[in-house]
Amino acid sequence: MTEARIEADKDLPIIRITRDFAATAEQLFRAHTDPELFAQWCGPDSTTVRVDRWVAENGGAWQYAAVRGDEEYRFRGCFHEVRPDRIVQTFTFEGAPDGVALETLTFEDLGDGRTRLHAQSLVDSFEGRDAWLQSGMETGVNEGYAKLDTLLAKGTI
Repeated sequence: MTEARIEADKDLPIIRITRDFAATAEQLFRAHTDPELFAQWCGPDSTTVRVDRWVAENGGAWQYAAVRGDEEYRFRGCFHEVRPDRIVQTFTFEGAPDGVALETLTFEDLGDGRTRLHAQSLVDSFEGRDAWLQSGMETGVNEGYAKLDTLLAKGTI
């Protein structure tokens, strides 16, 4: 599965993303918790990421900007639980600060150096969930993960 499977739950305002990587769970965990690595792969090809704050530990916080020309899209959240097989965090787009999502990422070891990422985002409403899905998030997710694949193939992570 080289493209992410993005699914909306029919009964709850949840988005589920699943994607396989030619990487170990440890490598994926590092890619999601090391701010320098995260900035290299997160988001669509048309943006660069500037990390402003990053404390990837239980009770820590993060904040970054996705920059495209003169535009900045700012995001922030708190790390609630950070462990090698699971990350639980909040996620807020500062352009819509009332919508806070609770995200859970798990790293499933598939053997042979492959790992399946499961990401779940619980948003505050079905309308909020649908707005995320219509925002172009699919492009950002897939282009970002393709950049992550490249970093993994190069041995950067």
